[in-house]
Formats: sequence, C-alpha cells, structure tokens
Amino acid sequence: MNLLQLPFLVKLTLVIICILGLGYLLSLGQSILAPFFFAFLMAMLFLPAANLMEKKPKFTRSMSTIASLMIMLMILTGLVYFFGSQLSDFSKDIPHLRIQFTKVFGDLQHWVSKTFHVKINEQLTYIDQGLNKLLSSSGVILGFTLGIFSTGLGFIAFFILFFIFILNYRRVLNNFIITVFNEKHKASVLEIVSEVRVMTKKYIIGLCLQVLIVSTLTSILLTVLGVKYAVLLGVLTGLLNVIPYLGICIALLISCFIAFATSVPSTCIYVLIGYVGVHAIDGNIILPFVVGSKVKINALFSFLGIIIGEHLWGIAGMFLCIPAIAIIKIIFERVDGLRPWGKLLGEEEKPGKVKKTYKLSKNITLKEMD
Repeated sequence: MNLLQLPFLVKLTLVIICILGLGYLLSLGQSILAPFFFAFLMAMLFLPAANLMEKKPKFTRSMSTIASLMIMLMILTGLVYFFGSQLSDFSKDIPHLRIQFTKVFGDLQHWVSKTFHVKINEQLTYIDQGLNKLLSSSGVILGFTLGIFSTGLGFIAFFILFFIFILNYRRVLNNFIITVFNEKHKASVLEIVSEVRVMTKKYIIGLCLQVLIVSTLTSILLTVLGVKYAVLLGVLTGLLNVIPYLGICIALLISCFIAFATSVPSTCIYVLIGYVGVHAIDGNIILPFVVGSKVKINALFSFLGIIIGEHLWGIAGMFLCIPAIAIIKIIFERVDGLRPWGKLLGEEEKPGKVKKTYKLSKNITLKEMD
C-alpha cells in the first residue's frame, strides 16, 4: 500500500513513532553519535585545507588527513593552554571572590530574615542539611568525577578516530549516498549532496568566524570597562554564543559576577549595556553577513533544539543541536516533499526584501549572504 494513500491520522501516528524511535536511538548512542557528529563538523571545516594539500603539494589522502589532524590538534591544544593559563590566574583571586560573595550572601541573609521572618541560624541549618545530603556519600562523588573524566577521554578518542575516518573515506561515503538511490534520481541526488556539502561548509566556517568576531568585540568591551580576565570572558562569550539566546545570557551572568567581585558594582550595569549592544550587532550584522540568512533558525526551534539536545546529549547536545538543525534545514529546503518543514525551521521570509550592503572602502563592500 502506498504511504500517501493512508489516512492522515495513520500517517501522523507513523511519523510520531518514527520521531520517538529516532530520539531513543540518539539517546542510546550518545557516547558514539555525539563525537561522530562533532567530528563531521570539524571534517567539513578542514575539508578545503585537505583538498588543497592533495592538489598543491600532491599529498596522498592519508597524508592530508594526518596533516589536517595535526593542525586541528595544535589549535585545540592552544585553546586548552589558553584556558588553563587564564584559569590559573583566576584561581589566585578566588579568596577575594569568596570574601565578596560572603558579604553579598550575608546581606541576602539579613534581607530574607527581615522579609520572611526566618532566623539566620535556621537558614544556615537548612543549608547545612542540604549540603550533608548532597555530600553524604564520598563514593558517589568519586564515581561522578571518574565518570566525567572517563567520558571526556572517551569522547576525545572517538572524536579523533571519526575525524580521521570521515576525512580519509569522504569519497567512499559520498559515493555511497549517491549510489544508494535509484539511477533515475542520481542526478538530483548528486546535486542535493553537492549543495548540502557546500552550504554546510560555509555554515561551519561562518560559525567559526562568528565566534571569533564576538569574542574579539566582547574582549575589547570588557578591557575598556576595566574588567579582569577580559580575554577569558570574551572567548567564553564567543563559544557560549553558539547556543542562541541562552548562551549570551549565561555569559552575561558570569561576566557580571566577575565584574561585581573585582570592580565597582556600577560596572555591572555597563557590562549589561555592552552585552546588549554586542548581541544586537551579532544578530543584525554578524549573523546575516557572515553566517547567512538561509541557515538562520527561528527562536522557537532554536529553544526547542537546546532543550532536546541537552536532554539527549547533555552539554554537548546544547552546542551541537544548532548546527544539526541548520544542516537538517539545508537538506529539507532542497528536497521537494520536505520544503515546508525547512521553511518552518527558518525565519519568516519577507517578499521583496533587499539584501543589505555596506561599503567599507573603495574596493571592499560587505554584502549580506544567502
């Protein structure tokens, strides 16, 4: 029986069952699928460099893959060293932060005592009871710590292996996707695969540029305001900005806390205003001109994606869900039967909208991307 001839409720039931089954499989295969998808994104980012090494210096496929891996590991090692050195300096100010936090916590206790008529001693008793329950089993804490450590090592190991395999066998994977369909659909499938690969590569490169620009703007802002660890907070803001809406709010809270603990309280207000400005620049200039409007996801599905991604894959899912939805949107918009779903994931299209252009100099013009 043809699926298109089934009643609507039957088709809807089948779709819901497929979605639930897919979600269960994604949750079940978290330890493998999360590093695989991250490796896929990084492979798309390093694909132009690998192709260039195979053309110019005439590297073999294995040599270009190993060279790309070494470049990526050098970049990741530099980021780890940067965060490690910054956090080492940050740890020296922890006593001062503790004193400031104690002062604020004391003021909050007096406010709670005055407002809700709960004595400070009773508040401390409630806190101690909660901490005792949380820390009652040292074995649980040790197991949790070892679990995080082992999970991180497993993620890195799988990520490196998948990165090597995807880059080294990219043509095999590409040919499989093309040949798995009927011969009459080969031309259209080839076109879709080519377009998806190009758009995905542009999106990943644009996303990296967005992180770099937002990190630079935030670092300059915090440096001008005299906030300590401006570069660390700027890079953290750029990375968290990958998570739409929620990421910039988390970065703002962290920056305001550091500004409040290491500077005058009024600095928090300027940090708040500055972050609103950076977010406005990111949404109206950086995102349309660097990433492109065709892969922009509307706020509703961005928020749903963050919640579902965190539920399925934890923190890694919050970062990977947006690129995943963007890639799904790209595929949907290039398949006739799925175009409405692609439009549902994107922003509302305004008919007759003219692309924005900014002329920076006589020879440099900034034009909004598709």
